[in-house]
Amino acid sequence: MRRPLIIFLVINLFFISLLLHAFYTLITLLFEDCSADAIRAVDIPAPNSSMIDARPQHIPKIIHQTWKNETIPDKWREPQRTCLELHEDYSYMLWTDEKSRDFIAAEYPWFLDTFDSYPYPIQRADVIRYFVLAHYGGVYIDLDDGCNRRLDPLLSYPAWVRKTIPTGISNDAMGSVPHHPFFLRVIESLKPYARNWYMPYLTVMFSTGPLFLSVVWKDYIRWGVESESARVRVLMPDEYKGKFWSFFLGFSGSSWHQGDANFVFWAAKHWVFLTVLGFLTAAVVFIIGWVCYVKVYLRFTRRGRGKYIPLKKRDTWPVVVVERERRSSMSSEEDYAMDDITRIA
Repeated sequence: MRRPLIIFLVINLFFISLLLHAFYTLITLLFEDCSADAIRAVDIPAPNSSMIDARPQHIPKIIHQTWKNETIPDKWREPQRTCLELHEDYSYMLWTDEKSRDFIAAEYPWFLDTFDSYPYPIQRADVIRYFVLAHYGGVYIDLDDGCNRRLDPLLSYPAWVRKTIPTGISNDAMGSVPHHPFFLRVIESLKPYARNWYMPYLTVMFSTGPLFLSVVWKDYIRWGVESESARVRVLMPDEYKGKFWSFFLGFSGSSWHQGDANFVFWAAKHWVFLTVLGFLTAAVVFIIGWVCYVKVYLRFTRRGRGKYIPLKKRDTWPVVVVERERRSSMSSEEDYAMDDITRIA
C-alpha cells in the first residue's frame, strides 16, 4: 500500500500547489492590513490648519467624476455640490460615456477594442477613472461620495487609494500624479483581466472593479517600491468617512449591482461557515479520491516478481494459479499484507 499512497499524495500535492500559486495574491490579500502605507489621522493636518499650505502638493487640483451623460441624477447632485463648493479652485472633469470613448480612442487606441468589448457599462466607468488618473493626474471621486472637507492634505502624496472592508482597496476615491507607476501598472493589467466570470457582480469585480485593483496593488507592493515617489498611500476607514475629520460623506450608491450581488454579500457575511464547509468538502473529495484510486490501482495491477500481471475476467483461472505460486514463495508477513490488500479490493 505504500507505493499507491505516495503516488496519490504526490498527485494531490501537485494540484494543491497549482491552486496556491493561482490564488496566492488573493490569499495574502486576506491578511493585508495596509498598515505599512496607511495615511492616519496624525499624518493629516486639521481643516484650515496653517500646516496644509506648508506641505508640498504633488497631485494636480483636478476632480474627475463619471456618469453616462451630462444629466446627474437628483440623488447625487447634493454630494456633487459639496465637492464643487469646497473646491472652487479645482478643475472639474465629468467623464460621460461619449467623452470616455473619445478619450480612449485618441490617447490609448490600443485599448479601444477591449473598452468596447466590456459587457457592462460600469466596467467602462471603472477603467476610465484609471486612465484619466494615469494621464492627467488629480482626484477621482464617485458621485455617491460627497466631500466633508477640502482634499488639499491628500495632494501631498504622489498616489493614494482607500482601504475597504473586509480587505483590499476600493476604486471609489483615488488620487495620483500624472504617469504614476502604479496607475500605469493598472491600465497595463486591464487587458489580461478582461474575462467573463458568468456572474455580473464577479465579472465586474474581478475584471475592472475593486478586487481587480486590490490584486494589482498587492502585486505592486509585494517586493517593495523603488522610491517614495512610486509609493501608494492608503486612506484608512476613519479618515475616509464617518468621522467629523473625515474627507468624504457617504450617500446611497451601487447603481450597477444586480441580483447576483445579494449572493456575494451573503457569502461575505457567512465566510466562516463557507470556509469550514470548503474544508469539509475538500476532505470528503480527498477520501473518495483515495478510495477510488486504491480500487483502480488494485483492479488493474498486482506486483509480482518484478512485473505487473493484468487481472482480466477471461484469464481468472491462470491468474489464480500464478497467485498461488507467488503466495507460496512469500514470507508470512508479506502474505498478511497481501490479504489486507485483497480485502480492500
